[in-house]
Amino acid sequence: MAGYDDRDGKIWMDGKLIDWRAANVHILTHALHYASSVFEGERAYNGKIFKSREHSERLHFSAGQLDFQIPFTVDEIEAAKQEVLMANGLTDGYVRAVAWRGAGEDMGVASALNPVHLCIAAWEWGAYYGDAKMKGAKLDISKWKRPSPETIPVHAKAAGLYMICTMSKHAAEAKGCSDALFMDYRGYVAEATGANIFFVKDGEVHTPDADCFLNGLTRQTVIGMLKDRQVKVHERHIMPEEMEGFEQCWLTGTAAEVTPVGQIGDYNFEVGALTREISQGYEKLVRS
Repeated sequence: MAGYDDRDGKIWMDGKLIDWRAANVHILTHALHYASSVFEGERAYNGKIFKSREHSERLHFSAGQLDFQIPFTVDEIEAAKQEVLMANGLTDGYVRAVAWRGAGEDMGVASALNPVHLCIAAWEWGAYYGDAKMKGAKLDISKWKRPSPETIPVHAKAAGLYMICTMSKHAAEAKGCSDALFMDYRGYVAEATGANIFFVKDGEVHTPDADCFLNGLTRQTVIGMLKDRQVKVHERHIMPEEMEGFEQCWLTGTAAEVTPVGQIGDYNFEVGALTREISQGYEKLVRS
């Protein structure tokens, strides 16, 4: 497959569709130097983006957390996403919306004088973890920790928050793992590099309290599915050693969807009935 910079197709950029290869920015773009960028990852199923408006609203929220405003309304972003899907002939695909501070009069830390840009691209993308959706993903445990809310806007989907994710995923892949699990700054179980995590014990579900990381839209959807099935859900702080007593585990995220986990470090989990039920239920929901 060609690199993401060298493909046929159209990308929506600042209000109009342009050729894929022409969607470029200047080398002195502020976001490239200072991570002043926010984004959304979304999936379209049968021509409809799941939770589309919620994603667009969160993009605006994230920008506000980084002290800039996106020069397009939620309605305009919604229309643009559909335009991109149609222009690229996609009914099932991944949609990436990204907003950033561009090149302008400022080139230090401050960037109030620089324009804000918005770009939306879409492409075909299969299972994020490959065959792990059947046999269960294998996770490393990252040496990095999710930061305190006092240090960075932890509830924004911001580019800078993913720096340790890239390093952790590279380290995990070098060990033959699919991903890595973070602890938070207090030592509690947090999340994977791009997905939230759930555990099962005695028919009840436990998931870390999203008080210092992104409360994913897929996470919220799955919690709702579990409650609809009368499954008790505990959103709480989880100590790492508790993983030894959990029977099942899965990840949730727009890219990951619902992916079973078979191993985290030295801890093993079965791909059990509840995991499969939620995974299949989610697949049905997003295509309904």
